[in-house]
Amino acid sequence: MASTSPGYGITIRVEAPSANKPVSAITTALNSQGAALTALDIVESSYDRVVIDITCDTIDAEHADRVAKTVSEIPGLTVRKVSDRTFLLHLGGKIEIQSKVQIKTRDDLSRIYTPGVARVCMAIAEEPSDARRLTIKRNTVAVVTDGSAVLGLGNIGPAAALPVMEGKAALFKRFANVDAWPVCLDTQDVDEIVRTVQIIAPVYGTQIARTARHPCVS
Repeated sequence: MASTSPGYGITIRVEAPSANKPVSAITTALNSQGAALTALDIVESSYDRVVIDITCDTIDAEHADRVAKTVSEIPGLTVRKVSDRTFLLHLGGKIEIQSKVQIKTRDDLSRIYTPGVARVCMAIAEEPSDARRLTIKRNTVAVVTDGSAVLGLGNIGPAAALPVMEGKAALFKRFANVDAWPVCLDTQDVDEIVRTVQIIAPVYGTQIARTARHPCVS
C-alpha cells in the first residue's frame, strides 16, 4: 500500500454527542482507511456536545475523500467542514515583502523617501556600481519561468507555475537568506524571455531560469 503524505493532509471538523465517545469511533474509522492520524484537538466542549478537529495524512486526493466519507458515516457524528491543509497553507500566497527599516516619524520618512532618497539616487547615477551597496540588488534574485515545464506537471502556464515559484523563493530565503522573487512570464518565445530578463536586470543581482524548456540565463 502507498504511504500517506503530509502533502495530502486534511483536517475534518466534526460535532458529536459527548456520550457517544467519538474519539474512539474516529480513531477506528481512520485506521480502517489507512489514514495516519497526526492531531486530534477539542475545539468546543459542553455538557452534551463536543467539536473535534481531526487532522490526518492521506495517500492522495481520492483517499482523502474516502477518509472524510468514512468519518461522516459514523453514527451520531456530524461533519462540519473538511479542509485541505495544503490549500490552506497557500491561501494568500507563501511569500511577502517586509521593510527592513521602520517608518515612525517624519524624520524617518525624509530619509527613506523624499527628499533624502534623491541623494542616494544621484549617487548611483554617478556611480552605477553603488547600486549593489545601496539597494536590495546584491541580495536579490529573480526566479524566472515561462511555465512550460513545472515540476513534472508540464506546460501549465505562468499563472499555474506561480505556487512553485513562490516555494522556490521561500527556500532561497530559508536556506541561504537570499531574497528571491517569482517572475512568471506570459510568453514562451525564447527571444522575448531573454529580452525581458535583460530589461529587468537592474533590480536583481542574478536572474535564475527555472521550469522553462529553454533556460535563458544562469
